[in-house]
Order: sequence, then C-alpha cells, then structure tokens
Amino acid sequence: MNSKNIIITGTSRGIGFELVHLFANQGHNVLALSRNAQPVNNLHFENINSFAFDLCEKADYKSVEDFISEEWKHVDILINNAGMLLNKPFSETNFEDFEQVYKTNVFGVSELTRVVLPYIKPNGHIVTISSMGGIQGSVKFPGLSAYSSSKGAVITLTELLAEEYKETGPQFNVLALGAVQTEMLKEAFPDYEAPTTAKEMASYICDFALTGNKYYNGKVLQVSNSTP
Repeated sequence: MNSKNIIITGTSRGIGFELVHLFANQGHNVLALSRNAQPVNNLHFENINSFAFDLCEKADYKSVEDFISEEWKHVDILINNAGMLLNKPFSETNFEDFEQVYKTNVFGVSELTRVVLPYIKPNGHIVTISSMGGIQGSVKFPGLSAYSSSKGAVITLTELLAEEYKETGPQFNVLALGAVQTEMLKEAFPDYEAPTTAKEMASYICDFALTGNKYYNGKVLQVSNSTP
C-alpha cells in the first residue's frame, strides 16, 4: 500500500480523533488540525503531525501552507471534519451566533480548501463532513437554524467546486451524516443517544476518503441509519 498524505480538521475528539488513529495505523501520514492539539500529540505516532489550528484565525492557515510546502510537498486527501454545533431557538440567536457558526462550518472549509488545492494531486480527494440537517427535504429540528443551514451551504459549495475542477481534479464529495454519538452531540442534546459511535462512523469515512473518489465526484452521500 502506498502511504498517503492526509489532512484532517477537528481532531481533538470524536470522529476526527478516531480518523487520525485509523489512518495512522494504516501507515498514512496525517496532519491533524485542531484548536487543541494535545489529544493527538498524546498518540505518539511518528507519522502524525499536529499543531494548534483555528479555522477562524487567518494567520493559522499560513502554518498549514508552510508545513505542506516544507515537509510534504503534496497532499492526497483533505477531510474537512471540524464543525460547530449551536442548539438555540432562532429568536434567541444574534448576528454573532450565525457569524461564528458560518466562520467554522463554511468559511473555514472554503479557506482551507483554497490553501490546500495548489498542493493536492489531480487524483486527490477533498471530503467535507456535512449533516443530514443540511439536506433539502430532510427532517429538521428546532434550534439548529445556524448549524443546519451552514451544513447545507457546504453541500452546495462541494458541488460547485467539483464542477469547477472536473477537468483537472481533484475530486470533491460531501458526506451528510446522521446522528453520531460524539461529545459535540452530547453538549447540544444531552439526553439523546445516537445509534452510531464516533469510531464506527470514522471507519466509514476513512474507507470513503481513500476510495470514494474513484466512483463519486460532486456528490452528497447521506450516511444515516434512521428514517426518513
């Protein structure tokens, strides 16, 4: 197996943390990006690099670009996994609430993708993690106006980027996840027990990131075991 250079955001816990572990165990090189780098640093893998990174801080993107150009030279896979979940009635939200959610869930995805694109191979794969709440026609839940609308935005962004780069690559796809039992979900919905663990979902995402671009480009795949 040829080892790949893989960038993952939101790696301090949940699905992102499990993804780092899975890819590293398979022998791939991983750049783990999160505001809190310590959990990944504690893994002590030689093929994992990690440093503090905030999607809302413009200066942090330069650190990513410097690392790629100096250490890796190219990227095979980018997984835009980091996200901010806000559960608040719309009437109680304000401009800053929406701004913060969109900075992380939309602007951060856009900017990191823009930074990585010059280094990613033509057959590379950019996978963005969205939510079933961002799917038009899906069941919606009160309190998630900022979160779910931002997740709908990155679905459309992915479709547009796939069209724009269809002649040159890389491939862009988005996974709309159902409920997964993560710390972030627990914080927003303390009493809800999701049917899927972070490790189970990470295993699916790992396989899709490595092989999904052979079969899909510009697609949103709904990854949920609940109905509708």
